[in-house]
Amino acid sequence: MSGASDPDELLELLGDEYVRSILVATSRTPQSVRELSDEFGVAQSTIYRRLDEMVDHRLLEEQTELVADGSHHSVYEAKLTHLEMVVADGELRIELDYDESAAERFTRLWDDIRRK
Repeated sequence: MSGASDPDELLELLGDEYVRSILVATSRTPQSVRELSDEFGVAQSTIYRRLDEMVDHRLLEEQTELVADGSHHSVYEAKLTHLEMVVADGELRIELDYDESAAERFTRLWDDIRRK
């Protein structure tokens, strides 16, 4: 799926080294806050702040992972697959492509139809 985002907000977010590192790490495999905190040697609160913004901008998706002992925790997976900055006709646009399943595409399209 392709989408556009506010260039200033997105560029500011992607200017953060932890955001870029989290995006790369979660593109390999879904990661928990603890795993990301351990990998980058920063407090979990630092990771949580970045994750919230990244989920809001659809760069990541939060999923619930069930553990064999019956407990569960959130893991985060990168959804962004491609980012392109376009400068044309006196305008700067950021175009994003996301990894989304057929069910996610259908839900998004249905939501778009209902909003109109």
